[in-house]
Amino acid sequence: MRALSIASTGMLAQQMNVEVISNNIANMNTTGFKRNRAEFQDLLYQNVRRVGAQTSEADTRVATGVQIGLGVRAAGVYRIAEQGNLTLTSNTYDLAIDGRGYFRVELPTGEEAYTRAGSFQLSDQGELVTADGYRVLPGIIVPPDAVDVTISDDGTVQVKQAGQVEYQTVGQIDLAMFPNEAGLESIGDNFLKETASSGVPTIGIPTQEGFGKLRQGMLETSNVNPVSEITSLITAQRAYEMNSKVIQTVDEMMNATNQIR
Repeated sequence: MRALSIASTGMLAQQMNVEVISNNIANMNTTGFKRNRAEFQDLLYQNVRRVGAQTSEADTRVATGVQIGLGVRAAGVYRIAEQGNLTLTSNTYDLAIDGRGYFRVELPTGEEAYTRAGSFQLSDQGELVTADGYRVLPGIIVPPDAVDVTISDDGTVQVKQAGQVEYQTVGQIDLAMFPNEAGLESIGDNFLKETASSGVPTIGIPTQEGFGKLRQGMLETSNVNPVSEITSLITAQRAYEMNSKVIQTVDEMMNATNQIR
C-alpha cells in the first residue's frame, strides 16, 4: 500500500521539524541568535483519473479527477530575522544592533563573515575582536592609555586618553545589509556567510536609511519565544504520532488481508 511510504515521509518531516525546534530552544540564551522555521512541500501526485480528461464524444470532461499524493518533503529551513530584545550589560565593548544590519568579521581564512552577536573584546594589540579573537572590520584599535571609550549610535568610536580632556575619534564601525537575509549560510559560532541567494552585501553606517543603530553596553538576545516553540513542539509531536498511527492502521489492514482464506 502507498499509505506506508506516504506516512513514513510524514514521520521523517516531523522528525526534522522537531530537530529545528530543539535547536531553537537550545539557543534561547545565545546572543543574537535568530530562530528557524521548517517549511515543507507536498510530493508528486499520481493521476488515477486526470483532471480535464475527455469522457465522451460530446466533449464532456472530468471535473475534478483523482490524484493521490505521495507524501511530504522538507522544502527549507527559514531563518526569521526578527529583532531580539536588548539587554543591558554595561560592558564597554558590548554592542547591540537596534534594527537591520550585521557586524563584519574577518575569519582566519581571510573570508568575511557576518554576525549579530556584539560581545566584543580587545586583543593584546588593542584591536576590537570577537570572543574567538577574530578581527571586527573595518578594524578598530583602541590606544593602550585610553581611560574611556564611547561608541555612538552611528558607530563612531571615540577615546579619551590619559592626560587629555577632549575625545579623539579612532574609527568607525559599519554594518552590512543583504537583500535576502534568510539566504545567508550559518557556519556556527554565531557567524553567517554570504551566498548567491543572500545577494551582495551593502555596507553602510549605522543610523543611515535602512540600517539600524548601535547601542553600547547592550547585547541583543535571541528572538526565540519559548511558549511558541513549545506549542510548535507539541504540534509536531502530535503530527508524528498521527503518521505512526497511519502505519499501524495499514499494518493491521494488511494483516487482515493476509488472513483471508
